[in-house]
Amino acid sequence: MQNNLPTGDSAPLPYRLRRSERAKKTRIVVRANEVEVVAPLQVSECRIKAFVDAQQDWIRAALKRIHQRAGQVNSLAPAQYTDGVTVPYQGRQIPLTIKPTSAKTVRLQLLAEPQFLAYLPSMHRDNGSELIKRSLENWMKQQTRHHAMQLIAKHGQQHNLVPRNLRIKTLKSRWGSCGPQNDINLNWLLMLAPPVILEYVVVHELCHIKHKNHSKAFWQLVGEHMPDYLEHRHWLKQNGASLMQGL
Repeated sequence: MQNNLPTGDSAPLPYRLRRSERAKKTRIVVRANEVEVVAPLQVSECRIKAFVDAQQDWIRAALKRIHQRAGQVNSLAPAQYTDGVTVPYQGRQIPLTIKPTSAKTVRLQLLAEPQFLAYLPSMHRDNGSELIKRSLENWMKQQTRHHAMQLIAKHGQQHNLVPRNLRIKTLKSRWGSCGPQNDINLNWLLMLAPPVILEYVVVHELCHIKHKNHSKAFWQLVGEHMPDYLEHRHWLKQNGASLMQGL
């Protein structure tokens, strides 16, 4: 549900309301692209709006801080996908080589060196950068699913942590989620990070199948699967903004 948050000027600031069975009190989550209000099921919309209205100054200040930090974040990806640039993948910068092809579509390969090899149709040289970028995104989404399925097989048998579905998405502010029916969503941008970071997020969401919260029992379960999870959690906090810049 989306509502309008009054501001000091005439333009209302939209926010998204999410009801949660797990929420014990109403809270506000400010991200670069949205303001989300998480509220318990029993709290009335009137009380929620009053609470949000009282937090206007805090929300504006939080948005300002986030936008300032975003302006200081460096992207891991090149400005243009041309021959010789490097592409972020699994925590490394992989060289990109572009070759012409008579085919009508871009074809992408990851060679053993490692090296990305993109075959670009001659007819698309003018918009080649955008086509290569799109091909890389589609390829990385496929790789995310492939690696995530392997990790689910590795960790899911312990404690019977088996998701109903796995979806690979482009998420603007989250690395993953586990729904009430145990459907897991993963952000494909995790493929830009070292492999252990994807493993941590997969484990995190698998553990939500058993604990739909971030209780002590939840973190203990995460620790059973990855004793060094705090290190990976810290890495994401330190480097996540760069990953979110995408390709």
